[in-house]
Amino acid sequence: MPAPRYISRLRLNAFRNYVSAALDLDGRHLVLTGPNGAGKTNLLEAVSLLAPGRGLRRATFETLGAQGADGQWAVAATIETPDGPADIGTGAALGEGTRRVRINGANARTVEEMSAYLRVLWLTPAMDGLFTGPAAERRRFLDRLVTTLIPGHSGTVSDFDKALRQRNRLLEEHADPLWLDAVEAQLAELASAVHFARADSLAQLQALIDASVVDLGFPTAELALTPLFEDGHLAPSAAALENELKTHWKAGRKLDRAAGRTTLGPHRVDLDIAYAQKRMAAALGSTGEQKALLVGLILAQARLVTTMTGIPPFLLLDEIAAHLDPDRRAALFSAIDRLGTQCLMTGTDAMLFEALGPRAQCVTVTDGRLSPAS
Repeated sequence: MPAPRYISRLRLNAFRNYVSAALDLDGRHLVLTGPNGAGKTNLLEAVSLLAPGRGLRRATFETLGAQGADGQWAVAATIETPDGPADIGTGAALGEGTRRVRINGANARTVEEMSAYLRVLWLTPAMDGLFTGPAAERRRFLDRLVTTLIPGHSGTVSDFDKALRQRNRLLEEHADPLWLDAVEAQLAELASAVHFARADSLAQLQALIDASVVDLGFPTAELALTPLFEDGHLAPSAAALENELKTHWKAGRKLDRAAGRTTLGPHRVDLDIAYAQKRMAAALGSTGEQKALLVGLILAQARLVTTMTGIPPFLLLDEIAAHLDPDRRAALFSAIDRLGTQCLMTGTDAMLFEALGPRAQCVTVTDGRLSPAS
């Protein structure tokens, strides 16, 4: 039975190693198999661009075009929804460092407008080091989760990063204090929005995890943000946080100038993740435990997005089955079925997906060409 919301047609033009490609889907899960370098992840990346942000590789838009395409590329999909089909397209034209979005033939004012029709979550091998890697990777992971709930969050984070760079530059240049006051006021407003969006979304996700009565076959996580301030206190409101940050940054300009950076703010916060059943930090788990914990987090977020928005998110799972034992693979396939969404998965070995049987549509990828699996 097809999912109530699914991609029925996907079209790529001059995207990565796809000169031109079209794929018709029937609502079942999609399994892409083929050798490394064939273009499986490229197709998942194309789908990930039907959401706010820079996609699962975080590539700059001018680098996505196929060789010889002069930076031009396009991705389009027909999304079957309970209210009827919707045509969503995005791409970049020659010389444009940004992308355009079209919805049902009309230019969209913002990329966030796509979120009224679909939400997208993904898991890639590059995320396997999430628990042991730098804090910046965990912040990006968290911001991606927040964006599936609050589509404008990615834009707020981008604006915050720009304002942060501007403050650092002004400090280095010993700019007029009144100019710094203005920049810090803007920065504080953005910082407060970023911080509370993260904190609220994380609290909702943790509450869903804690209240879950369904055993998905994966470890559960305990999640928390590290304190924004050294003494660990919490600002009672967005306005209070803005005022505290402005006061702190103004008093700390000399210190931050010497450090060459802004030493306090949401850009310095980390995401603490613990393996709940073993009561230990996720970073201390085995590679297999960390992978399973990450899968469990993505599944929990998918349930939260469905609950909060009414839109089951599409799942993009790159090389997902290679590092899961047969029991965990079976648990994953059962879990995504219960989500009522369409999942796109990749792998080099088709045998790893045999347990899906007729629940999946299988396609072979060869050098940027798509064909039904034999």
